[in-house]
Amino acid sequence: MSGRAGWAGRHVLVTGGSSGIGRELVHQLRGAGAVVSVLALDDTDLARLRASAPDVHVRGVDVTDAAAVGSATDELAAAAGPVRSLFTCAGISRPGCVQDLGLGDFRAQMEVNYFGTLHAVRAVLPGMLHSGDATITCISSAAGLLGVFGYAAYGPSKFAVRGLCEVLRQELKPHGVSVTAAYPPDVDTPQLAMETPLQPPELQAISGTIKPLTAQSVATAILRGTESGRSSVFPDVRTRALSRLVGTAPWFVDRALDRTIAKVRRRRPADPRRCPGPANLS
Repeated sequence: MSGRAGWAGRHVLVTGGSSGIGRELVHQLRGAGAVVSVLALDDTDLARLRASAPDVHVRGVDVTDAAAVGSATDELAAAAGPVRSLFTCAGISRPGCVQDLGLGDFRAQMEVNYFGTLHAVRAVLPGMLHSGDATITCISSAAGLLGVFGYAAYGPSKFAVRGLCEVLRQELKPHGVSVTAAYPPDVDTPQLAMETPLQPPELQAISGTIKPLTAQSVATAILRGTESGRSSVFPDVRTRALSRLVGTAPWFVDRALDRTIAKVRRRRPADPRRCPGPANLS
């Protein structure tokens, strides 16, 4: 792609495009002249998007339903042309430790975060393999770079997205399809606001007191990384430094995390959110 000019007239599909990072990507892509389509749950967020952006092609779809994603994608391609760029932003998070979460929590986060990504990729891929100059960008997470206390279900689902992107990059490059994985830290979105009260204190301590990034800044970084064909996008210098540290000195990261967790448990031994809690292994 040739920078922002390359978006003009390009059919771009955004999953989870009615809220958070996805909604901001929709806004910026429209400003760059792209033809934008959105797959998202048929809820109030999607209704607001329909009302505020009538030029956006919208389908209310649960991304965990492979058949529905495929059918909706075919409809959108028939209406606006083959999808040439995909952004997979649909995701959920429910923090908690292994023994505190139900098996349904693990399944739900893997179904939405990983399989929801996979279903969208598989839906657009046939058209991309024939067109060339296509892009796939998937939202993983900083929690997809290293294990984080309290993200027992969320972290593995984002590791899975990371692994998928690494394989896709190798498989699709010979076909002219560029694959990018984005690793945002905490972002000021409705999802973060919803999960914060559920976070155990150890997770809050690891996240620190750093102000979450804005969805606007993260979306801008993701678009720039996609435009330049980068395989990885780290929206801020801290996450980029973390990725390097995890790769070069994992022992140092482990020790730092262990110290933080131990400090929290000494100071707040009676906190009811502290893991482990009552076993919930159903």
